[in-house]
Amino acid sequence: MTVLILTDADDPTAVRVMAELAGRGVPAVRVAPADFPTRIGMTAGIGGDGPWAGALTDLATGQTVVELEGVRSVYYRRPNQFQVAEDLSGPERAFAYGEARIGFGGVLQALKDCLWVNDPVAAARAEYKPVQLAAAVECDLRVPETIISNEPERAHRWAAERTGPIIYKPMSGIWHHDEGQRRVLYTTPIEDIDSMLEPGFATTAHLLQEQVAKAYEARVMVIGDEVLAVAIHTTSEKGRGDWRSDYDSHRYEVIDLPPDLRGKLLALHRRLGLVFGAADLIRTPDGRWVFLETNQCGEWGWLAAETDLPITQTFADLLQKGHP
Repeated sequence: MTVLILTDADDPTAVRVMAELAGRGVPAVRVAPADFPTRIGMTAGIGGDGPWAGALTDLATGQTVVELEGVRSVYYRRPNQFQVAEDLSGPERAFAYGEARIGFGGVLQALKDCLWVNDPVAAARAEYKPVQLAAAVECDLRVPETIISNEPERAHRWAAERTGPIIYKPMSGIWHHDEGQRRVLYTTPIEDIDSMLEPGFATTAHLLQEQVAKAYEARVMVIGDEVLAVAIHTTSEKGRGDWRSDYDSHRYEVIDLPPDLRGKLLALHRRLGLVFGAADLIRTPDGRWVFLETNQCGEWGWLAAETDLPITQTFADLLQKGHP
């Protein structure tokens, strides 16, 4: 029984999991999808009444990286993009990439009796924040008042009707490339709602929310049937706006969530088809809990290092067990 971890070569969280599994005598192999098909080879076959069988191979040495029949669990941790040969033409590269995605990815997803954390199809659907918010409401979780729009007048009218401040949140992640530079776009307060009336607002969809008052925020790791929560207290104004913008201001506190909230978070992740999610919540000054989002490939390694929560061990338990 082998655990396959799909991630890039520079992933300290994967190292944590692999070390824990190694200590238990459980084989674990890390493979970067970007190494296929230039550094990693795959040959797999199916026929008769058997499942897919074959292996991933190190093309430089010819040695087997992992026998596919022995994979019990796949941690779809931080997969990177396939890197096809540079000397191909543009159309050839596009075709090669598509075939790699369907061939390599398809064989792995078809492995028999294999637990995926998370299933790539479910993870791709959960990446859509509007889907998450709708599912959260269906699971009786409180969410911020939200609008998504590219219509300036309607968005302005919505904002004007709110009694509190408004924030803007990017829906496709905080990292963006702009003219060769990598930029970070955090949650941003809308200081002037009249700016929504500018022509540029109509160029794409924008997610706007009422700003929720915070006593603190929490990151909650839902791992199988386990729920592990850490309160993130921050002392800086920047960190209070978006804790990801100022890690130096953090103080961490392990907390127990109310049983009903734990149940709702478990129900949400089941509804989304996720075995794992790193959920972000707000605890308001008057004691309410507000759900913001769940991150299907969310980071948790730094929390394992900063607290005594058994996050790594719980992940290893899940991957070691595989499917019931």
